[in-house]
Amino acid sequence: MADLAVARPERFFADRFNVTPSLMERLLGSSLRGRVDDADVYLEYRINEELVLEEGTVKKASRHVSQGAGVRAQAGTRTGYAHTDDISIGNLEEAARQARSIADQSSASGILAVPGRRPHDLYALAEPPIVTELTRKVDLLRRVDRAAREADPRVKQVIASIGSEDVVMLIATAGGWTVGDVRPLARLNVTVIAEENGKREIGSYGGGGRVAFDFFLEQDRWRRFATEAARQATLKLGALDAPAGTMTVVLGPGWPGILLHEAIGHGLEGDFNRKGVSAFAGRMGQKVASELVTVIDDGTIPNRRGSLNVDDEGTPTGRTVLIEKGVLVGYMQDKLNARLMGAAPTGNGRRESYAYPAMPRMTNTFMLAGEDDPEDIIRSVKHGLYAVTFGGGQVDITSGKFVFSATEAYLIDDGRIGAPLKGATLIGNGPDALTRVSRVGRDLALDEGVGTCGKDGQSVPVGVGLPTIRIDGMTVGGSQV
Repeated sequence: MADLAVARPERFFADRFNVTPSLMERLLGSSLRGRVDDADVYLEYRINEELVLEEGTVKKASRHVSQGAGVRAQAGTRTGYAHTDDISIGNLEEAARQARSIADQSSASGILAVPGRRPHDLYALAEPPIVTELTRKVDLLRRVDRAAREADPRVKQVIASIGSEDVVMLIATAGGWTVGDVRPLARLNVTVIAEENGKREIGSYGGGGRVAFDFFLEQDRWRRFATEAARQATLKLGALDAPAGTMTVVLGPGWPGILLHEAIGHGLEGDFNRKGVSAFAGRMGQKVASELVTVIDDGTIPNRRGSLNVDDEGTPTGRTVLIEKGVLVGYMQDKLNARLMGAAPTGNGRRESYAYPAMPRMTNTFMLAGEDDPEDIIRSVKHGLYAVTFGGGQVDITSGKFVFSATEAYLIDDGRIGAPLKGATLIGNGPDALTRVSRVGRDLALDEGVGTCGKDGQSVPVGVGLPTIRIDGMTVGGSQV
């Protein structure tokens, strides 16, 4: 296992499967060059581990190993993709034939050039979390369990889990270049159920990233996760029903950036805009938000959950400005959509695993900080809603309409944070909501590292972020009118 953690991807796949970069390049050259616009071979070896402690007992301890390869061929707008869980040259050759048969056409125009940026080194770890002893992980979960129960006597049930992953990937393209990556990932999560007078509420908190196990021990992060989950659960026991109507909404820093991610982030991905189905399609260079709003997607932040040295097409990740002072200036691009739109790839081609082709996806998406004092933003609101944490939501990419539930929210009354609320939902339109941003705080924060984004049946780890912002005239759904 330790060898896996430090192996160079090229040597790893050559030693384990007898598949070398030169073999992959010859496969692409003989089967696909000159007949398609672009092609690549993607190899992957993945180890997942999960431990779940419930009521002081280890309820789940699993380790799963998967491996496979995918071959992609692109011609015009057509993509052929074939994959196999048996990494061998024979299977790769067959996958290449299948991919070519799907994508082949006579108007192929050549292969994309090698990316100009160099790969990063964002998460080199002395010990990836997957190799840390299980006894240390179980001990940490027991400490989390105790800390959550000690936080409040109303805590009746605790579920703590830690997940670890290591992925070795290698990609070769028909353009003649090969690049690999070794990607660690870890997450600690705590769920608490609190009860009082027959009423039960749930709180959840966690975090992680492309970090070592000791990350959770630093600054007692594990304890903060446990006590925060307990605080959220017990807070809801005394929460009031949220009011409904049009009002001023203040979003807190950090995780509320999930609303930004869903409400506008997907609409700024290249494929939706190339196909004309995004609310932002055809609006490049136009004002789409308040001049206070600048939105960034950045896959280069060290150790972040959404960061990558290279994306799943081998393109080094970058910092892409999407909206600058209210003006739409960029989309997130993979290689296919970049080629078809006459743009450059931005390092946003991502896939869940070897079994899927890459598509444009977010990495770490956030709004830049402004100049306002967060407390002044709260004081500027006569009556409104302060939303700190969000749960699930739904978004229509074409219209931009969204509905999000706030799992922690408060009433703002005469410039002061008041009673906690339950059942609050935010209803609106992503592009419209951005035009209503009237104050932006100087307290930009990224989330703790728990985000997972779904698109077309694929899930990938992502990050979000936001400073405190004020949005005027939002529709809030609740229990009272």
